[in-house]
Amino acid sequence: MSREEISDGVQPTPEVVAPIDVAEPRRVVETRRIFRGPVVALRRDVVDLGDGHQVERDVVEHPGAVGVIALDDDLRVLLVRQYRHPVGCLLWEPPAGLLDVPGEDPLDAARRELAEEAGYRAEDWAVLVDAFTSPGGSTEAVRIFLARRLRPLPDGERHVRVDEERDMSVAWVGLREARRAILTGRLHNPLAIMGILAAAALFLDETDASPRRVTEPWLRAVAQ
Repeated sequence: MSREEISDGVQPTPEVVAPIDVAEPRRVVETRRIFRGPVVALRRDVVDLGDGHQVERDVVEHPGAVGVIALDDDLRVLLVRQYRHPVGCLLWEPPAGLLDVPGEDPLDAARRELAEEAGYRAEDWAVLVDAFTSPGGSTEAVRIFLARRLRPLPDGERHVRVDEERDMSVAWVGLREARRAILTGRLHNPLAIMGILAAAALFLDETDASPRRVTEPWLRAVAQ
């Protein structure tokens, strides 16, 4: 198609593909550390995009995180309410936490967060959603697990919450109501949105998809 045809408003036909994300990092010509904090760091990369074209990009280095969509037999989802200082809001969200323990398996981290934040154990685990939360500027990757066959922890095994978690509320919300809350603008946490919509697609709608095994590969940041 000629440049003239495109300029006259005729657009190329979109390519029909099977959408699969792949790791294909571009060469970093130069990198400089700008900041390092207790959780995240910031670096500035000069990236070679090919054909001699280079761009400068700031990258927030993040350890990654896990979240847990816990569903009971009545298809209610377990949510916790936590204050999030950067946005100044109390948000309802699934139990979740950073992958900031060296060498900790993501599934073990998910089990820990479910126990510490909500006071539950689960017998059945699967992978629900993998996502990059802000791939234009951050390496943060999240894995959201599906937890079923739940049982509460005994009082003596419950975690003592501190800081923003000390007055955390815990509630069960019907999956349909949770999905409705997302679509009407009442829930804003990204892990809640992704996890609840995925769970609703699996359990409320007709779909040929299914949760993945906890051993399935996880596409995470590879650019350095």
